[in-house]
Amino acid sequence: MGDGSTRVLLGDDHTIFVDALVAALSARGFPVVGTAGSLAGTVAAVRRLAPDICLLDRFFGDGDGVARLGEVLAAGPDTKIVVLTADGDAHGVRGALSAGAAGYVNKMCGLENLVDALDAVAAGETVVSLATARVPPQEPRGDALDARRLASYLTARERECLGLLTEGAQTATMAKSLGVSPTTVRTHVQAVLTKLGVHSRLEAASLALRHDLLTSRTLADR
Repeated sequence: MGDGSTRVLLGDDHTIFVDALVAALSARGFPVVGTAGSLAGTVAAVRRLAPDICLLDRFFGDGDGVARLGEVLAAGPDTKIVVLTADGDAHGVRGALSAGAAGYVNKMCGLENLVDALDAVAAGETVVSLATARVPPQEPRGDALDARRLASYLTARERECLGLLTEGAQTATMAKSLGVSPTTVRTHVQAVLTKLGVHSRLEAASLALRHDLLTSRTLADR
C-alpha cells in the first residue's frame, strides 16, 4: 500500500482498463498524475510530469514499449519504468530489464501483486511478476536440458525460494512464507543464483518459467 508520495503515470491504450486502474491505484495510495494512450504520448507525459513510476504497456499502436523503453527513460531519468502487460511471453522480461526497466508485471497477476510491485520499486527494488500459467511449456532440449540439469542441484528449500521468486515475492515476504530470517532467505537465493548460473533474481525467475523448472521432472528425479 502506497503512502501517497509515489506519483504514477499510466501509459496504456486500453481506456477502460486505464480508467479502472486510476481509481484502484489512487485508493491504494498511489496517486496517478497522468495517463497516455500512445507511446509518443507516454514519452511526452514523462518529460512533462516527471512521475516517480511509469507503468508502461508492452504494445501500442505506435510501437513496442520494450523496444523503445530507452526513449521513455531518456524523457525522465529519475522515473522508474514498470512494464505492465497482458503479453504472456516471459522472454520479454530480459529485454525490458536490459533496457533499464525496474520491473515487469503481467496484468493477469492481479491488482494486489501490482501494488506490491509498486511498493518494491518505490523502495528501490527490481521486481518481476509473471502469470506462470500463460508461459507455454517447452521441450527439454538444448539450453532447456542444461537448465534442468542445473536445477537438479537445488535443495528442496532452494526450490521453494525459486518458486517464490517466480511469483515476484520479495525478501520479507519470502522470509514470512518460509518461516526463516531475511538473512537466511538471501543465503538461499544466492545459492539458487549460483547453481543456476544467473546474476539476478529476475534472471532466475525467467529461467524457471521459460524452462518449466518447477513443475517438470528434473534429471535428479529421473
